[in-house]
Amino acid sequence: MIRVAVPNLSIIIVAFLALCLLCTLAPSTAWLQSPPLRLPTFLHNSPLEGPGISPPLNVLGSDLQCCCADVRGTGIGTGFYRDGHCSTGPDDTGKHTVCIVATSEFLQFSKSVGNDLSTPIPEYNFPGVNPGDKWCLCALRWVQAFQAGCAPKLCLLATHAKTLDIVTNETRDFLLRALKEHAVDGKEAEEIEKELNERRESLEKMMRGDTEFN
Repeated sequence: MIRVAVPNLSIIIVAFLALCLLCTLAPSTAWLQSPPLRLPTFLHNSPLEGPGISPPLNVLGSDLQCCCADVRGTGIGTGFYRDGHCSTGPDDTGKHTVCIVATSEFLQFSKSVGNDLSTPIPEYNFPGVNPGDKWCLCALRWVQAFQAGCAPKLCLLATHAKTLDIVTNETRDFLLRALKEHAVDGKEAEEIEKELNERRESLEKMMRGDTEFN
């Protein structure tokens, strides 16, 4: 006679209950159709540095401040290198060095001259620029808007020193004055510039031998 082993009844009940519990807790397949959670991709604490990258200095000669490291919570930083700073280098032929505070008027002007900044381009990690956003703009575009009377405000301490290289030496002072006139951080910039000038004067005196050492 062939004997068939019959599982213990308690084991069968436990297995059945476990299966029911698993089916109850199993997530639905709806998550498969949901977009994946986007983690921050370009959050930098400091400007990008490396071979060919210009030193992170602003138009006053002090350390380049952050323009915007996370545009509207997208996890995307501004700048040519998307490092949140208006860093520039040999690949940045457009010199995205001016940290602007965008306005509707400027965005409309930019679109009218063939540079639509409002429409997102995901493949380039470009979230699109809205009024109020801080964004690293091409230096020549800012000058173009300035000449048209619709230049946006800007963060002077986050605007790269290379901005001044787009003009001749004779007009650098004029461009710097125009940038200062549109600065939203003008008061802070004045204090930093004053401190820098005092340091330069002290250094010049030291070089001339005017300073007495104890």
